[in-house]
Amino acid sequence: MTVKQISVFLENKPNQLAEFVKVLNENHIDMRAMSVADTKDFGILRVIVDDTYKTACVLKDAGYVCSITPVLAVAIPDEPGGLTKLLTILGDNGVNLEYTYAFITRQKDTAYMIFRVENNEKAIEVLTKNGITPICQDALNEL
Repeated sequence: MTVKQISVFLENKPNQLAEFVKVLNENHIDMRAMSVADTKDFGILRVIVDDTYKTACVLKDAGYVCSITPVLAVAIPDEPGGLTKLLTILGDNGVNLEYTYAFITRQKDTAYMIFRVENNEKAIEVLTKNGITPICQDALNEL
């Protein structure tokens, strides 16, 4: 029950993100979520897209260095404290969170988060036991 995230290394200079997005646009690739972490010289762009395989091929052909990582996508109530329950469940069960970012859909009263954890299987198990079911790749593509 994971989704595939593509991580791309970009130089930290003007127009790099615009060029990246242009490549996706030219190839009719739809981004579902995006996060950028940067340092002085480079950035790591993380994206969730509608077609991971096609995107990875397009990016490699365009000269980008990228990798694919399984991450969790989870729907949570879009209300104060909605994220607290999920983070507490993970923490109380010894699941370490490496990073997270949000994405939006048109679904009212629901927020969606991407989580990168040390152990996806353990995270899925403890979340499911607590009534939280991660979203699979196909369900994410339908949002």
